[in-house]
Amino acid sequence: MNTLKEAAMDAINFKRIADAIKILQNKITEQPSLEALAKQIHVSPAHFQKIFTEWAGVSPKKFMQFITISHAKQMLRSSFLPNAPLQKNAATLFDTAAQTGLSGTGRLHDLFINIEGMTPGEYKNGGAGLSINYSFANTHFGNIIVASTQKGICHISFFENETLALKNLINFFPSAVYVQSAEEIHKKVTAIFNADHLPEGRINLHLKGTPFQIKVWEALLKIPEGHLNTYGNIAGKIESQNASRAVGTVIGQNPVAYLIPCHRVIQSTGLFGGYMWGSERKTAMIGWEAAKVNGE
Repeated sequence: MNTLKEAAMDAINFKRIADAIKILQNKITEQPSLEALAKQIHVSPAHFQKIFTEWAGVSPKKFMQFITISHAKQMLRSSFLPNAPLQKNAATLFDTAAQTGLSGTGRLHDLFINIEGMTPGEYKNGGAGLSINYSFANTHFGNIIVASTQKGICHISFFENETLALKNLINFFPSAVYVQSAEEIHKKVTAIFNADHLPEGRINLHLKGTPFQIKVWEALLKIPEGHLNTYGNIAGKIESQNASRAVGTVIGQNPVAYLIPCHRVIQSTGLFGGYMWGSERKTAMIGWEAAKVNGE
């Protein structure tokens, strides 16, 4: 388990990597050099190469290749045809959910995510009668708050301020009872970000949402790690071809960061687009997953 000092250094290094990714996003067509990137985040080229490779598993140069527009389009072509209808022999949510785990040398075959939406009563009364355990953790992509009920994970969010993170969680379920406790299922979630410690078994999700929201979030679980899809295609998969804007809104309301992979949805032009927890973090996730899937 990371010490407080190690966690603080992880946070500093992620900030450095996020700053470097922001620079890459703005200058990707220029393919900036290692020296130029290191200079702009105020570290030596050797140190930048070290912390970036430790974080991403690949060199900065290789990572740049993964986040170019051509890579995004290639991933789209290899995964989904534009506006393709839902195929009759398409895998079900339960067949494909396991693919949302780690790939490559750290592939997690037995991670199984099962969605159970809250009852209408639970949804209406703001979680009255629910006991929610929550904890804070550090990941490759920054600090997260993880919350769960007896049925499963109900909330994951990246945050910069711990107090505001807890306040936002309470806003989701204002009538619930909260206990700060690092449950075993929370440890499974944080282990997903650590290729040296892979969780076993299944992770259930207990979500507060309308039937349409649940349907969209289920569709996101069908996007395998290292692959991308568009808002329009997601609308087609749930047989709502004319609801791209509504689908985009629901994707932006995703209550469970990373496990429900809204970061794998991009614009039809190939641009990565925005993300609730920051476009740099979204780009980092896409590049990190692509590196693992490609065996780098």
